[in-house]
Amino acid sequence: MSGFEAVYPKSEPFSSSVYTPVGCSSVQPYGMLLILNVSDLTVLQVSTNTTDSFKILSPGLQVSLHQLFDQDSVEQIQQLLQLEPMLAARPTLLRLSRSPKQGQQEQGQAWFEGILHWQGDTLLLELEPVEPESEPHWVSLHFQLRSAIARIQKVVELRDFLQLAATEIRAISGFDRVMIYQFDAQNAGEVVAEAKRQDLFSYLGLHYPASDIPAQPRQLYAQGLLRYIPDLTAPNVELLSMQHSPLPSPLDLSFVSLRGTDPCCVEYHRNMGVAALMVIALVKDQRLWGLISCHHQTPKRVPAAIRSICELMGQFIASELANKVNSEELEDLMRLKLLQSEFVASIAQAEDLKAALTHPAPRLLDLVRAQGVAVCLEDEITLIGATPTIEQIEALIQWVSEQMEDSLFHTDSLPKCYPPALEYQATASGLLLLRISQIRRYYILWFRPEVLQTINWAGDPQAVEQGVSQPGTSQPGTPAGTGLSPRRSFEQWQETVRLTSLPWKASELENAKDLRNAIVGIVLTRADELAHMNRELERSNRELESFAYAASHDLKEPLRGIHNYATFLMEDYAELLDEAGIDRLQTLVKLTQRMESLIDVLLKFSQLGQTELQRQPTDLNELLQQVINVFRIGHPQSAIEIRIPRPLPTVNSDPVLVSEVFSNLLNNAYKYNDKANPWVEVGYFQADELPAAKPNLTGGRSPDRFVFYVRDNGIGIRERHLGTIFRLFKRLHPQTMYGGGTGAGLTIAKKIVERHGGQIWVESIPAEGSTFYLTLE
Repeated sequence: MSGFEAVYPKSEPFSSSVYTPVGCSSVQPYGMLLILNVSDLTVLQVSTNTTDSFKILSPGLQVSLHQLFDQDSVEQIQQLLQLEPMLAARPTLLRLSRSPKQGQQEQGQAWFEGILHWQGDTLLLELEPVEPESEPHWVSLHFQLRSAIARIQKVVELRDFLQLAATEIRAISGFDRVMIYQFDAQNAGEVVAEAKRQDLFSYLGLHYPASDIPAQPRQLYAQGLLRYIPDLTAPNVELLSMQHSPLPSPLDLSFVSLRGTDPCCVEYHRNMGVAALMVIALVKDQRLWGLISCHHQTPKRVPAAIRSICELMGQFIASELANKVNSEELEDLMRLKLLQSEFVASIAQAEDLKAALTHPAPRLLDLVRAQGVAVCLEDEITLIGATPTIEQIEALIQWVSEQMEDSLFHTDSLPKCYPPALEYQATASGLLLLRISQIRRYYILWFRPEVLQTINWAGDPQAVEQGVSQPGTSQPGTPAGTGLSPRRSFEQWQETVRLTSLPWKASELENAKDLRNAIVGIVLTRADELAHMNRELERSNRELESFAYAASHDLKEPLRGIHNYATFLMEDYAELLDEAGIDRLQTLVKLTQRMESLIDVLLKFSQLGQTELQRQPTDLNELLQQVINVFRIGHPQSAIEIRIPRPLPTVNSDPVLVSEVFSNLLNNAYKYNDKANPWVEVGYFQADELPAAKPNLTGGRSPDRFVFYVRDNGIGIRERHLGTIFRLFKRLHPQTMYGGGTGAGLTIAKKIVERHGGQIWVESIPAEGSTFYLTLE
């Protein structure tokens, strides 16, 4: 366990805000730090121990990098400066040499491992003295690395893989103890592998609270950093400015390996009996999976080459984590996948989604190993197994929907984040909620009961999380009890955990997501099939309309011939025909005239489906007045009263077609009226003023939608005919009654209304009158 080693201004208390140790002004003494000007490589700041190796460095004296290193070393750095994007993105490792210069002859040549960082207008150059003759040979290290990787790759199971990895890193680095520490979903962790000296106490299996490694250091480790502190007791070395003017911006030493240690970090590890440490981050799928923490009981120098090998090992281990699984987990995962495959197949074949999800009941429970499930489809909730009540689930859905950002929400301690769940903790301490649709109220909620768990902690986690200060552990400049408080005890401490269920495994969460995707996919497939059917239907309708147009157009020519020849016979051969012959010819002429009227209606009806609507703002008051004027001209003897209770609104419509709708309805109201004082009324309602008994209007009952009506006191319509009066050529009376007609007026009116995206329907009482309602979108 590494503890934390945050670096921040010593006068500031630790906080959980985003961590960047800007303003830090010290480094560890095993190396040196030079701050350089990018433009001319002059030295701006140095760590105070730098003057031991470079005597010419002193405040107020302008010194260039050329005066400190030989020409080859300077040229290395200058070449790197040509690769600005690469250098700015990642520090670069160098081997640098100091050659004797004026005033330095007595010092002789020296070698340094250098790490170069680019930060704004400055370069940060870390230096670590090396003795080439005592450094490990790269060939030997390369062989060690290859051998270790080969042995580790042969291991299949995750636990054995991690244990061997810890053993190999201890063999390479020589630390007394190497632990692999894994974070959980709450950022607490567990030591999952350990290689150590036989005489040391074991931390294997112990848990550590999230506060032991706060968010800020975790953010740094998530960048894949290696942290090395060879001597926790060594005092930090301050930075010294070489120029009178301050730096253009504060330094950020977040990614500087040499950055100074914090007193709290030092005390934390001293309480563990640690004098030197090295921490390697394990980053899997761009997230911090865990840490490799190396401890030594005494100060320990680890050459840069070995640290580099250990870092490569850490990267290899992180990349292999996804490939190493527990054999039991693999078998379990395959079982879940098989169950899911069978489940999805049955859903795809079912007509009813609810029945497919809930019958047989165990399938949905087994999919994520839950003891209860609730299926919510709109306002209907179906319960299976051990669950809260429907009222409690309704409230839970409302709360979760305000919390969740994607399609999945899960917790193994629901009462801790949602206090009302304390009422049903025995049934639902664990919750996995799946939102199937963003638009419709479709949810599946799985529940797990409370399970009492015993966890072995390294010390009492409550004392740490509550910030209990221990003597001599507060930061300098921080009031007692308010700063960081490193623990003194790391002995095993047992805790019984309540209000929690068994945690949801990644495979179970993945199964839930896959179920959602499958349901959505099935629904989309069916929607595609329906859309294909609609397209085929539209194509068929267009072909039918085209056929009706062509057929009716072609029929008119021979019909005119029949009409003309019948007329010619009556005119030219009247003396030769008896009265019966004349009657038959007159009947033939009337039949041709009626047939021509029917063909004209058929032509008009087919053209309605082919022409584009010419929508425009239409004042229905003006339109209706024009319809009434035409009606009065066509029926000069009519005494029917036309009522308009209030001015009509303006709508976006095709005025020519809409005028035909009102004309047909007005003519029908006149024709089918046997009262002594006939009347017809044209008006409108707001959509939300209609009684609930009216049909469901497409698009809902928005207050800004209008429902128009044409009401009369005519003969009315029997209920059995209400569903047929809109059919083409459908007449309820003989041709000789009520002025004849083709029976197409209402059919055309319905077609026009539907072309406008509206609806038309009728209510009627025989012998009292009828009311036609219509909407226009």
